[in-house]
Amino acid sequence: MLGYNEYGHPEFDTQRSPLGELVYRLKYKSDKTAVPIIVGTIVEFMRGWAIEPETIVPLPPSKARSFQPVSEVAIGVSEALGIPIDATTLKKSGTTPQMKDIGDYAERVKALESVFVASKVLEGKQVLLLDDLYQSGASMNVAAVALKKQAGVKAVYALALTRTRS
Repeated sequence: MLGYNEYGHPEFDTQRSPLGELVYRLKYKSDKTAVPIIVGTIVEFMRGWAIEPETIVPLPPSKARSFQPVSEVAIGVSEALGIPIDATTLKKSGTTPQMKDIGDYAERVKALESVFVASKVLEGKQVLLLDDLYQSGASMNVAAVALKKQAGVKAVYALALTRTRS
């Protein structure tokens, strides 16, 4: 840890994995040249995975950006594997603080529980829930519950591109 930034957030001397660096460049530097490499990594990983999702559902973002990194990656994976993407079934009905600003898992879940809304469009399907960053699992867990309870999906497989330091 190096100290705290002007917002009171801890700053670290961070060493990222190669995939983590690509995700960082895509998300925080808007470097779209990282997308094909990220997609290639996911495709290679999924080809060895013993599941067959019928649809890819990108996790709705917590922050508005000029382009959404998770959606860009989901589109690439969809095209590469021939799996349809559905970016409309799972929505946020309101705003939430950025999850990276909430440290406690229970507080994260509480902030998210009433926000995700899922339509019945994917009822009975197996979906791949895609996110860029896994910190505590709260976002993906709450979204998966919404997809199962509200949308009636058969199964939710979660895939995060990278995770935060522990």
